[in-house]
Amino acid sequence: MYEFRKTGSRSGNPNPDKPYHWAQATVRKMLLNRVYCGDTVNFKTYTKSNKLKKRLNNSPENILFFEDTHEPIVDRMTFDLVQKHFEGRKRPDKRGEMDMFAGYLYCADCGARMYLRRGEINNYSCSGHSKRGTDCTSAHYIRATEVERVVLSALRHVTSFAREQSDKFYKQAMQRGEEESKRLLRDTQKQQNELNARVKQLDNIIATLYEDRAIGRITPERYDQLSTKYEQEQADIKAKLEQMTAKNESQKLRESSVKRFIQDAWRFIEMPKLTPELLRTFIKRIEVHEKEQKFSRSCGNRLDIYFTFSIESGMIVDGTASSEETKLFAS
Repeated sequence: MYEFRKTGSRSGNPNPDKPYHWAQATVRKMLLNRVYCGDTVNFKTYTKSNKLKKRLNNSPENILFFEDTHEPIVDRMTFDLVQKHFEGRKRPDKRGEMDMFAGYLYCADCGARMYLRRGEINNYSCSGHSKRGTDCTSAHYIRATEVERVVLSALRHVTSFAREQSDKFYKQAMQRGEEESKRLLRDTQKQQNELNARVKQLDNIIATLYEDRAIGRITPERYDQLSTKYEQEQADIKAKLEQMTAKNESQKLRESSVKRFIQDAWRFIEMPKLTPELLRTFIKRIEVHEKEQKFSRSCGNRLDIYFTFSIESGMIVDGTASSEETKLFAS
């Protein structure tokens, strides 16, 4: 529609009567586009030969992502929440019910997703065992009601702490991040200095090559071969430096995440029951451990609950499905 109004082009069959009639596929493609949160995505497509004009989709491992290369219009936390919303089961089951924990529950032992098995008693079981892809046993399951009870209890506990003792909560949430940032800065500073020195060295090498070509010391073909090699190395080094800089900026992102968590804790003071909105707002991931006593009816599962104020895995709340006890920031 924008192009039609500016140039009169009817590419894409614009309908002036419905200028905002977006197709679902278009909206979904936009919501998955990392460019909107400040990243550059390269090598999404390729051609088998320069003689063929048709471009093919590249495999995920061959696509390169460079973070924070331009100003974002969507913050990364919101973008990650959208991706989380896309994970898991997208459609209702035969009863018209949606699995609230789809995309959140994972096996703590093998890392596979845990899927809802409906029956007389609904429970979640490890998909790794179901597909015979891991060593997990059939004992690795947990009742759906227990997951909901423990997660809701942990949410009430942590959000109450964030509201009533905001300063203490902020300090504890940031403490591990400060330690990690200092370690990261210490480990990468030396490597950054070495890479920067190599970039300058490559500049000198390329300049010397140009002079050698100009006076006929090397052939143009040899110059093209060497300069391409050194320029590629230089580009790779600069990409690494950008990634290191982005990692060193993670502390700022953590601080923003912690502050937002505290604000959201004030938005949701009353939590009569667990809802998908509460999960999207506060929970990043839930890992379920196998029962210490397999097939026991009294022994509970340990749940590791990762909240959204944690940038990396590691800041969690420990909960056990057989008790209401929670422990903040267990490592």
